[in-house]
Amino acid sequence: MMKMRHVLGPLPLILLANTAFGQDEAIRKPLSLNWGEPVEKRPGLTLLDEKWFPPFDDKLFLLGKDAGERWAETAMAQARVVGTEDWKSRPYLADRGDGIHTSLLGTYVRKNELLVYLFYEYTRNRDAEYKPSELGFRSDREFRTKKEEHEFLIFASYAFTDSLMVELESAVYTHASQSRASDDTSGMPRTFSESGVGDTEGQIRYRWFEETEVRPELLSYFGVVFPLQRNKRLIGTRDWEFNAGVNITKGFPFGTFMVKVGGFYSTGDGKLELGEYGIEYVKRLSDKWRLVAAVEGDQDEVQAIVEVQYQVRPNITIKLNSGFGLTSKAPDFAPEIGVLFSF
Repeated sequence: MMKMRHVLGPLPLILLANTAFGQDEAIRKPLSLNWGEPVEKRPGLTLLDEKWFPPFDDKLFLLGKDAGERWAETAMAQARVVGTEDWKSRPYLADRGDGIHTSLLGTYVRKNELLVYLFYEYTRNRDAEYKPSELGFRSDREFRTKKEEHEFLIFASYAFTDSLMVELESAVYTHASQSRASDDTSGMPRTFSESGVGDTEGQIRYRWFEETEVRPELLSYFGVVFPLQRNKRLIGTRDWEFNAGVNITKGFPFGTFMVKVGGFYSTGDGKLELGEYGIEYVKRLSDKWRLVAAVEGDQDEVQAIVEVQYQVRPNITIKLNSGFGLTSKAPDFAPEIGVLFSF
């Protein structure tokens, strides 16, 4: 996300200096009544030598407006010009900027930036797999029937450098309900429900090298899921879980692609398995809108996800997405809505 940093700070000094001292070339007089009008050359001491200080872009001044409005608009325009020139020189970053990819779809964090994302997610699976014995009832037989989850989550990430970032995500409140199959005679109630804190995971991500015109970006990550619900059967995590993987990202004129693959290890099962994998597509439609599409899998659960992002303000973005199951074990429908804040 574009940031305006230290734009207004030096601006008054530059304007006053250019007004107080003559220049060898024709300059404009920013403090005159008719801003933008050229004035005659005046010999004199040059305080701001163009070898050290480039000429101020006076084209940004607007005529016929209040001086206070002109001041703010000039600063904002200066910030926009910098960002535009940057992406013109590196068009492969136009869709996503130069931040580090977080675990969220189409979301990136820059050096010294803190992201906080508050969101709600609903998941429905009409043929979720369960064993009554895993829920505390007799019978090791597998059944498949309806399962629903409601989750309120918080996500936070911070980048210490252009390469290193950390993040934390927690389902601060989860309500899950598993229906009983019609032929289940284990003694399980018609609907088995649990509520409380859901999965809580932390990750550290490192970008080994940034994308160039010909080379993709390479990022690796390591994460841990904390066993905060040892006494729950349906929500949260009962054993330590670890995951690690890599992301490879490359931008093109028609959009940006990211491919990821990872491994997963649980102390409960004691074995290493294939973890998350997928491909993501990001396209910036305008200054306000961005489109994200992805296909993601976790073992034998694969889903397609479509997301739209709308930037309400430079530091506030609304994210709306939904997942659709592509395999029988994946959730049928998983919409999500949230607000992303940047500090």
